[in-house]
Amino acid sequence: MKSFASRIIRWQRHHGRHTLPWQTSRNPYPIWLSEIMLQQTQVATVIPYFVRFVARFPDLPSLAAAHEDEVLALWSGLGYYSRARNLHAAARTIVAQGGDFPASPGAIAQLPGVGRSTAAAIAALAFGQPCAILDGNVKRVLARHAGIAGWPGHKQTEAALWQLAESYLPHTAIEAYTQGMMDLGALVCTRSQPACATCPVNTDCIAHTQHRTAELPAPRPKKTLPEKQVQMLLLFDRGELMLEKRPSHGIWGGLWSLPELAFDADPAIHCRNRFGFTALTQQVLPQLSHSFTHFKLHIRPVRLQLMPRHTDSPGQAWLPLADVLDAALPAPVRKLVTQLDGN
Repeated sequence: MKSFASRIIRWQRHHGRHTLPWQTSRNPYPIWLSEIMLQQTQVATVIPYFVRFVARFPDLPSLAAAHEDEVLALWSGLGYYSRARNLHAAARTIVAQGGDFPASPGAIAQLPGVGRSTAAAIAALAFGQPCAILDGNVKRVLARHAGIAGWPGHKQTEAALWQLAESYLPHTAIEAYTQGMMDLGALVCTRSQPACATCPVNTDCIAHTQHRTAELPAPRPKKTLPEKQVQMLLLFDRGELMLEKRPSHGIWGGLWSLPELAFDADPAIHCRNRFGFTALTQQVLPQLSHSFTHFKLHIRPVRLQLMPRHTDSPGQAWLPLADVLDAALPAPVRKLVTQLDGN
């Protein structure tokens, strides 16, 4: 029987993905950008963001020279915004050090926001470095093929998968093998209803031959997400909406958002005490919920029409409603503004 790697390589060359927008060359910049965007995010979601991003920032110097607000605005809606801030910081670091993208997985892993698997993928696809990757799709392929039980997020299970991934590495065609492993997990060895009949390694796949694809890999242990409640204020004055710049760290770090207050607080009193604004009218809008990795947020939007303001404060911006969507907004705030715009 042919080796595991040779079967993956042959399958990728005939059935894998070859027309993704970051596959046009071995330039490390678009490969790095795509790998960062693809962290926790599906290819179909990433493609339009990637296309817009490289149209505005076609290379490292243009990204490094950009203002963080513009980077975050192009990322708005893609989520996990620390990725965008790390990407921007890494570009500035690389340019400051001469502009050459690092070629070894160890050096790539030193960049902000780049872990072991992401560094290996960039090194393999851009530079042909023989290093193993272990993203979510690859974990699933390996766990099923070798019959490795346990949730891949557990250290012991992950260590076994890393050892297996490294043992399967070929000596040649590392780019095709690396892309093939990602493609196989995305297109064939899917989480539910995998297409085992078309898999190039099905003959010796334990999950397939033992009818265990539904149980391998083991799912993440279930955990009840805590729920939080907050009010968000849509403060209007002379047709303009007020946005606040969030701190650079934490949820939605560096984005423009809406003022928040406790769920049981009085919006008009909060508005007067915090900002010195007097609310003429107040309207509670339908509640909106948004799920994060570690908690679920319930938002009560409150629209307030203010008496004309007199001064602006640092970290605030007043924008016509038509211009607000051009700002770097969190997804639920973008949804709220879109609904307002539709009304």
